[in-house]
Amino acid sequence: MRPALHSVNPPPLTSQAAQDSTARMNFASDNTSGLPEPIMEALIRANEGYAAGYGAEAQMDALRDRLRRLFEAPQAEVMLVTTGSAANALALATLCPPWGAVYCHELAHIEVDECGAPEFFTGGAKLVHVAGEDGKIDPEALDETLAQAGRGVVHHVQPACLSLTNLTECGTRYSVAEISALSAIAKRHGLPVHLDGARFANALVAEGCSPAEMSWRAGVDVLVLGGTKNGLLGVEAVIFFDPSRLWEAQLRRKRAGHLWSKHRFLSAQMLAWLEDGLWLDLARHANAMGARLEAGLSQRLLFERGGNMIFARLSGTAHRQLQDAGAQYFLWPDHQRDPDHPTVRLVTSWSTHETDIAAFLARANAAP
Repeated sequence: MRPALHSVNPPPLTSQAAQDSTARMNFASDNTSGLPEPIMEALIRANEGYAAGYGAEAQMDALRDRLRRLFEAPQAEVMLVTTGSAANALALATLCPPWGAVYCHELAHIEVDECGAPEFFTGGAKLVHVAGEDGKIDPEALDETLAQAGRGVVHHVQPACLSLTNLTECGTRYSVAEISALSAIAKRHGLPVHLDGARFANALVAEGCSPAEMSWRAGVDVLVLGGTKNGLLGVEAVIFFDPSRLWEAQLRRKRAGHLWSKHRFLSAQMLAWLEDGLWLDLARHANAMGARLEAGLSQRLLFERGGNMIFARLSGTAHRQLQDAGAQYFLWPDHQRDPDHPTVRLVTSWSTHETDIAAFLARANAAP
């Protein structure tokens, strides 16, 4: 049995970084971390011998069974791709026709960070914004928007699906109750629900619920289970709780050039990731490091922390000193930069050290 992550240290500092812990203050994204040892070992094992390609390998059969048990969904189907952009766009294309509307928050990842991929993969569907504070859709706003959507009017795009993001782009978290309420509204208007779960593991451990409770039991029809931001080289699982949707999704994946021939290197990673709850341990560690940042910057936060991502307002002096010391993070939002009071996005990962947090907070709190 692999020991729990709380007894396993993140990757060791290099000799240079050990002398200067500020060299590790990387909070740009959980994409910037490397791979935990069990994932590297899984890739090495998968490299031995031969295996069928294109998802016909034994590892994919084992992974499908594992995910069905994990999500308590014996009929669910699974499709793997290597990027979150492809996963979300292909999932939405399966739910939404070219003349359809995808309802999402104005700060949803599919809106602000996908370079039009959902519109491209759907063949022209429209993303329609729904209002809400802190990156989360307001239920009343959703109900009103859908009631006025113009269903059956040839001059309008037709309502097709609801898309939620958990964790949100503001680092906040939809609770199970909130997902259930929004899904119920969508279903009342005849819409399926897509959940962008690039940080699903972080949301799950923070919420303290089961995978089923945060997905199909809450009304989600298609889930993107993200692994790339939580320790994988590049694996995202699109889980269809309605198995009848899989065939079209597979055709769309192939047509889009996202069906890997050496597919075993994807399924082997995700199998190892799920083994003994590694995926949850990695997310717990990232969340715990986020909580340390939150505690040290509590008077400067913009949103309630939902997992491993926080937004804080720094003084201009602190920002410059942190940059000079090598700290990595993004200013947010990019188009409203205030050099005297910059807002920064800080993301912790499975490989964040406590020394990273201490070094950052020492500079952030020492400056006027």
